[in-house]
Amino acid sequence: MSNSDSNFTTLGHHQMYIHGESVEAISGKTVDVENPATEEVIGSVPNGDQADADAAIESASRAAKAWAATPAVERGNILIAFAEKIKANRERLARILALEMGKTYELALGEADVSADFINFPAQAARRLEGDILPSDNPSEHLMIHKVPYGVTVGIAAWNFPLALACRKIGPALTAGNVMVVKPPSVTPIAVMELGRLATEAGIPPGVLNLVTGGGSTMGTALVKNPKTRLVTMTGSTKTGQQIFKDCADTLAAVRLELGGKAPFILLEDGDVDKAVEAAMLSRYLNNGQVCTCSERYYIHEKVYDEFVAKFVEKSAQLKLGSPLDADTDIGPKVNRTELENMEAMVQRAIDAGCKLELGGKRPAGEQYAKGHWYEPTILSGATNDMEIMREEVFGVVSPIMKISSFDEAMALANDSDYGLSAFLFTHDHRFIQRAVLELDFGEVYVNRGMGEQRQGFHNGYKLSGTGGEDGKYGMENYLEKKTFYVNFG
Repeated sequence: MSNSDSNFTTLGHHQMYIHGESVEAISGKTVDVENPATEEVIGSVPNGDQADADAAIESASRAAKAWAATPAVERGNILIAFAEKIKANRERLARILALEMGKTYELALGEADVSADFINFPAQAARRLEGDILPSDNPSEHLMIHKVPYGVTVGIAAWNFPLALACRKIGPALTAGNVMVVKPPSVTPIAVMELGRLATEAGIPPGVLNLVTGGGSTMGTALVKNPKTRLVTMTGSTKTGQQIFKDCADTLAAVRLELGGKAPFILLEDGDVDKAVEAAMLSRYLNNGQVCTCSERYYIHEKVYDEFVAKFVEKSAQLKLGSPLDADTDIGPKVNRTELENMEAMVQRAIDAGCKLELGGKRPAGEQYAKGHWYEPTILSGATNDMEIMREEVFGVVSPIMKISSFDEAMALANDSDYGLSAFLFTHDHRFIQRAVLELDFGEVYVNRGMGEQRQGFHNGYKLSGTGGEDGKYGMENYLEKKTFYVNFG
């Protein structure tokens, strides 16, 4: 298929990318990739295991010294060229993302653009990798803190934004002078595997970036536990992140984890209801509700509760489910059958526990939806904070709503969670906004706006939402070690 072919509906077989070459798994095994809108097999990738993981790590290890010694500005220029290659292939990458993941084509175009920016932003800062020079306590002595690359790093991306999350790690890791082995998710691997061809075209040396496919318990574990791996950065579920943390214990490799969330959405009595509804529409339904920072539980003040619920239901009912490739589609399918069935079961348990179904709560009817993993936008009122639906991540188009009576109550309920990734607050009272800065136990807080972090910020979670963080200067710090020199010249 050529880059200009914008009508392809099958993705073919994509090989792994090790030391600048396209290769199959040593075992010869493959795994199919499904279109979640039709349940048809649309492609395949190698089903790699320990042997392939070892080959990729060995390739990275061979390339590490030369890449670290390459002047930072040269590394940056190569990565800027890599970002340009991603931009030039945005339509092709977007179509792959829509077909393998189920996101709308418009959002997939946005993911391709963001992916390029995740490479470009740190690459542009290659000349600004700074250390420190401090006064020594001794005469005729310099105290210098250098920031140096870890060496071999492993990046593991989640299935909801596979391309963007891979590039979010590749950009700062390679700019800092590290080499990286990336494992995309098994359910949505193909867009990430396209990066191998683009890396070669951009001039990234063999071994600096390797792309491998395989199961988390086989390929993923082998990459993480390899003694040559010095840093692991992963975006995904909390359960998987906890296992990675344990797997790194023996080698003491550094760990950076961006995990699950259960974002509270707080609307106080003085907040702009229409603006809050608009933000809720974005923050719940983007990417079919499959975003770690999505609003997952709603705390609405009793004086505006009925108005908010009515307007939120009205707008949600207007959303169109359909093919991700159709221009008028708002919501596509869930990524797979397991995710769909888990969400269905959670909704039913919430209704059994006392929630009132205001909208949705079922798979849509009609021939169009006979195949695929579809679910209607669902709104549940009358929730309480002890319900599973308010405590466990849904990761779909389901909104449980609870009535509150004060700012203090909202803070207590929001913080009563195992997660601490993102939160939303709507109020015009700056006393409450300033208190929220101190009192909300979340790494990312959106005030009077919907979700959407920016490259120069810092995306990190508290508690079971992770450790480490991404983006901006603080994200770059996570890919650099410190080395202290005491140089006595007396």
